[in-house]
Amino acid sequence: MSDIIAARDDGEVADAVRTALSAGKTLEIRGHGSKRAVGRPSQTDLTLDLSALTGVTLYEPEELVLSARAATPRADIENMLAASGQMLAFEPMDPAPLLGSPAGAGTASGTLGGLFAVNLAGPRRISHGAVRDHALGIKAVSGRGEPFKSGGRVVKNVTGYDLPRLMAGAFGTLCVATEITLKVLPRPPMEETLVAKVASPEAAAAALSAAMGSSCEVSGAAFLPEGVAGRLPGLGGSPAVVALRLEGVAPSVNARRAMLRAVLAPFGAADVLETEASRALWLGVRDVVPFCGLGERAVWRLSTQPMAGPALATRLAADLGGEAYCDWAGGLIWLCLPGESAHGDEVRAALAPHGGHATLIRATAAERARTCVFQPLDGALAALTKRVKESFDPGLVLNPGRMHAGM
Repeated sequence: MSDIIAARDDGEVADAVRTALSAGKTLEIRGHGSKRAVGRPSQTDLTLDLSALTGVTLYEPEELVLSARAATPRADIENMLAASGQMLAFEPMDPAPLLGSPAGAGTASGTLGGLFAVNLAGPRRISHGAVRDHALGIKAVSGRGEPFKSGGRVVKNVTGYDLPRLMAGAFGTLCVATEITLKVLPRPPMEETLVAKVASPEAAAAALSAAMGSSCEVSGAAFLPEGVAGRLPGLGGSPAVVALRLEGVAPSVNARRAMLRAVLAPFGAADVLETEASRALWLGVRDVVPFCGLGERAVWRLSTQPMAGPALATRLAADLGGEAYCDWAGGLIWLCLPGESAHGDEVRAALAPHGGHATLIRATAAERARTCVFQPLDGALAALTKRVKESFDPGLVLNPGRMHAGM
């Protein structure tokens, strides 16, 4: 285990990075470690512990803005927002159950910094965007040991470079984020989900496309094959279905429900899950509940063309003996394989004709070490990624190799 350096404020973070840089040492950036099992295994000289950087530094509900230090538990933030009828609109997943911890288990559910670093959005991604789309500002320390800040605390801030978007999803390889400012939104008072049986993956893709192309303002759209659907709340024993969520005030939801029923009519009748049942279903979809509690069976997260998603998910599950389902109207595939082997070459070969990228989310440390966890970079993209890394972290101090070897 690497030696641990604990930092209590921005100054100590900068000192730690400068010290590591001058000594030729590398740093693993860690808050509460909830995302350590995602990405390539860390092999660093030292661990920079940010767990003391906690607390909300600004919350203005009327301005829809919140700032908090990086190690603030995500659960604390969501509870504070809920008390004011607000939410993180990108609907971040709770990775704890999938990675082997109890759901909502305090810091196992993650911190704001970890949420920002991995940029994992949930079902509402199709209507509200990803984490980076809600990041207004960031305070951070570069791999040079230089503190910087970017963005601001207002939604319409447009000055300077939009560094929060660049840093989101970088897995701490470009900077050490110490404080993050996010846009928040009101929580819809009501939601319903229409569930329609589908005869084939192609029918599922057509139904999802029709719903997303309508004016119904769908905020969740999933294809759930028979085996997967049976392990989600409210769908016990269900055949293959598409699930479509509507959110808002009651008159609007009621009107859009009627519109959506008409859109789905060519595919058959649709049942309705009311607010509580609907929320339970999408919580299960978000947190990949059907694939939790299965030890270290490999789990992939694939992003691709929405129309290709249902058929690709079905093919991968059949060819590799696993299970799969689609979120994001078919654009996101969760694939669980029957054993610990990730079958990376087969997964990416099947994905290649459709475009997109595949990320290995759950696997043993050995499998993560031998498999390209993130989509391999082509020549031009690899060169650009290397230049960006060198701009912020020329000494390769911060989480080196966490995403790609040599960076």
